[in-house]
Amino acid sequence: MLYIIGLGLGEESDITMRGLEAVKKSQKIYMDRKSFMGNQSHLLIERWLKKAVMNDVGICRLQLYHYGETVSTPFFTETWRPDSFYEKIKKNRALGLHTLCLLDIRVKEPTFESLCRGGKKQYEPPRYMTVNTAIQQLLEVEQKRGDSVYSEETECVGFARLGAEDQKILSGTMKQLESVDCGAPLHCLVIVGKTHPVEEEMLEFYKYGTAN
Repeated sequence: MLYIIGLGLGEESDITMRGLEAVKKSQKIYMDRKSFMGNQSHLLIERWLKKAVMNDVGICRLQLYHYGETVSTPFFTETWRPDSFYEKIKKNRALGLHTLCLLDIRVKEPTFESLCRGGKKQYEPPRYMTVNTAIQQLLEVEQKRGDSVYSEETECVGFARLGAEDQKILSGTMKQLESVDCGAPLHCLVIVGKTHPVEEEMLEFYKYGTAN
């Protein structure tokens, strides 16, 4: 029997009880620290992150059945500024649904020079998109597309290090969260749709500028 066991979003101690039991009864254990981020496609990474994050974002008490389609927000470059996620957010908000934004992760990305030169690859330093960068890019796309899907006053929830002891959760407008330092990765963002009183109560608990 072969078990493939994820260790969660934080650290090794985030392993599930079933995963731990499988590890204990296994004769041989192999730990892969590189291939997942370095060699798997972004599609596989996105699927894994969506499943893992959706299990944890429920801590802010936005109802999971009230989420629309998940979107991915990639790092912009000078020549590549994709905005296909905008239409998905637009559809979600028209239906009053929350939108989970998975923020870009760049690990083991070959440098442009090494790709051109060939031979041994050299890699860019790891990059993890922050809530701040995500909001800046989202607002840039809104300004370009101009459909008033969201604005600086749109309510959001920013998450950092979900599942870890020092996890951080903050709710507030895009304008407020754009200036907040959420600390070390991994980050994700939820654009809030229509809410009911229970959700509003929890959003108030995690409100920017309050002690919680």
